[in-house]
Amino acid sequence: MTTILLIEDDTVLRENTAELLMLSNYSVITASNGKIGVKMAKKHLPDIIVCDIMMPELDGYGVLQSLSQNESTKYIPFIFLSAKTEHKDVRKGMNLGADDYITKPFNESELINAIESRLAKALILKDFREHSNHEIKENNTSEIKTLNELKNFFDDNGTSFNFEKDTIIYREGDHSNYIYLVCKGAVKCHQIDEQGKELVTALYKEDDLFGYSSFINNQPHKDTATSIENTEIVGVSTQEFYEILNENPKLALEIIQMLSDDILGIKSQLLEMAYASVNKKTATTILKFAEKINRKPEDPINISRSDLASVAGIATETLIRTLTNFKKQGIIKADGRNIKVMDLEKLKRIS
Repeated sequence: MTTILLIEDDTVLRENTAELLMLSNYSVITASNGKIGVKMAKKHLPDIIVCDIMMPELDGYGVLQSLSQNESTKYIPFIFLSAKTEHKDVRKGMNLGADDYITKPFNESELINAIESRLAKALILKDFREHSNHEIKENNTSEIKTLNELKNFFDDNGTSFNFEKDTIIYREGDHSNYIYLVCKGAVKCHQIDEQGKELVTALYKEDDLFGYSSFINNQPHKDTATSIENTEIVGVSTQEFYEILNENPKLALEIIQMLSDDILGIKSQLLEMAYASVNKKTATTILKFAEKINRKPEDPINISRSDLASVAGIATETLIRTLTNFKKQGIIKADGRNIKVMDLEKLKRIS
């Protein structure tokens, strides 16, 4: 018989949900808070866990983080059950590695269908792990030899996410459970300094990978990622990504080269910020955003002045004055947030 661990601090809801599950022919173990739930999960190794978020001792996010770091419990399907319905709460739960998220109040069929679906998925993944040379999904991950093949794997097997413009994808301090590939749109990563000023640390366009704080450990992100236009991304779990790299040393070398190129790019950006003139910094930054956002550099880009300034490493007021000079010279045309390059060659000569 399938065993479900139900972690819920509300006594009435816990007892009613447990009864509902038992009537559906499940064996049910219950826990009244997250701390007890973690202990019971490690002791009983249930087939699936249904867990509330807001609880004493240890909340649902903490339960999931604890169990995902334990070899014996990290593959147990995990469903959040919560009255928290805001999109940011759902996204946080899924970013931590939850398999599903059900909001209260819920009906019986909604809960049972979610459990059956996640149990079926878990059995399929378990079968692949045990009988297909550590394959996580139907694709044979040992055949991923190049970075392009890896990106195709993301397209075919990754979890899809859609974000409207100016939406936070993950925050600094969130655990990095996914490696992402940009399918459409653009993403900026940024940090806030001690004075509250935003510093853009990286820009990612279509076909770029991002979110790799660590490939082997579940470490917190060091910066915040935000969509700078309507964006579609796909994510592969860090655990799955690690297994792919472990089976494909040639691909691992390509990833190392990609990271090396990233480091060189960051060094170049730091040198520009330290030594370049304001005009050069501004021109270079406009071209950089145009490259990341547009298919053609001369197409209009829609970006805030503060984002441009933070990448250029200059004050927003200084950037605005420089943009005004560029407009007078006929190099760019600016209308609100839109900036259109009118003389691409002249802008390149400045940069």
